[in-house]
Formats: sequence, structure tokens, C-alpha cells
Amino acid sequence: MKSPTPVAQTARPTEPKRERDRRRVAAIMDAAVAVFTEKGYDAATMTEIAARSSTAIGSLYRFFPTKEALAEALLLRYAQQAKNGLAELEQQVPEMTLEAVADAPVDFVLLLQSQRSFAVALVDARSGSDDHRKRFRETMRGGVADILSRAIAHLKPARAKIMAIVLIPMLKGVASIANEEPSARAVLMAELRDLVRLYLVSASARANVK
Repeated sequence: MKSPTPVAQTARPTEPKRERDRRRVAAIMDAAVAVFTEKGYDAATMTEIAARSSTAIGSLYRFFPTKEALAEALLLRYAQQAKNGLAELEQQVPEMTLEAVADAPVDFVLLLQSQRSFAVALVDARSGSDDHRKRFRETMRGGVADILSRAIAHLKPARAKIMAIVLIPMLKGVASIANEEPSARAVLMAELRDLVRLYLVSASARANVK
């Protein structure tokens, strides 16, 4: 006779309804980040995550039927945080100078750097990584394009999308700069900020001429 498995592999996560359950899910997800970071996705176990979050293993499986489902939830949370953060920046644009608008995405990427590094490592460790990369890429491009459209008068949507595609690789440079020696980091970050500012000022000038 076969031993019953805790859950079916195709089962989906259970959406928490009560506040206590939402807090429990948040604790599980935070513990999963810690365990995945320390052990790697493949070596991490649901038992370790349950112990780290002080959750009974049965409760963990009730909310996240598989390790894959838990990883998926973490990636979706990161994507949603990125989307929400960009949307907040867009709302602040009318009160900002163009130079401040140029600095905002750099600061935003700096703020998300540790989460982004974790998300990239998790995507690389799992199947379907191309789908996740596409999702993150489209989230960033769409959010940055919306910010540019609001910041630069007369900027056409198609042009904003093109500019976003150009800017995203620049912003990815934040990750490389963050790994440099402290003495060089400040200089390099200043150069990156100048580059983004010059690009936006040039684009604004061109948009207002047409």
C-alpha cells in the first residue's frame, strides 16, 4: 500500500481569508526567502521552511501544496511589488523635476536590488524561466514607459516604450555597480545618474520641438 502524499503536485496555493492566515502566509514566504537564499532552491525543503516560520508542516502544505507553488508565489510577489512601486513613482511625477524623475528609477532599482537578486536566482533554478523573465521585463518596461509619458510633455506612447527599452539595461547596471568597492561605487553611481539625466533631458528637448 502506498503512503499518501501531503498534497497533489498539481494543486494550487490556498488564498488566505483571515488576517491570522495572511500573517501566517507572510511568515512562510519570508522564511522561504531565507531558506532558498541559504540552501538554494533545489536543496531547500518544505520541512525546513515550516520550521523556520514556526508553522506546522500540514499548515504549510495547506497554503502551499508544493515547493514549486511556494516559489511561484514568491516570484509573483516580487513582480507585484515592482509593479506597485513603479505605479507609485508615476503618481509622484507631476511634483518632480525632470532631474528628479531621472534619479527615481535608479533609486527604485537600488531599493529592490536584494529582492531582484533573489528573484533572478530563483528563476534560474526553476523551469519556465523564460516566462518569468518576460513577465519581469514587461512589468519594468511598462512602468518606466508610463513614468516617462507623464514626465515628458508631448512624448508619444510609442516613443516612451522605445525609451523604456533603452533605459532598462542602464538600470540593470545598478546591480554591477553595487558589487564594486565602496570607493568606486559612489563615482560609478554618479556617472550612471548623469547618463540617465542626460538621456531624459535630450528626449524632452526633442519631444517639445516636434
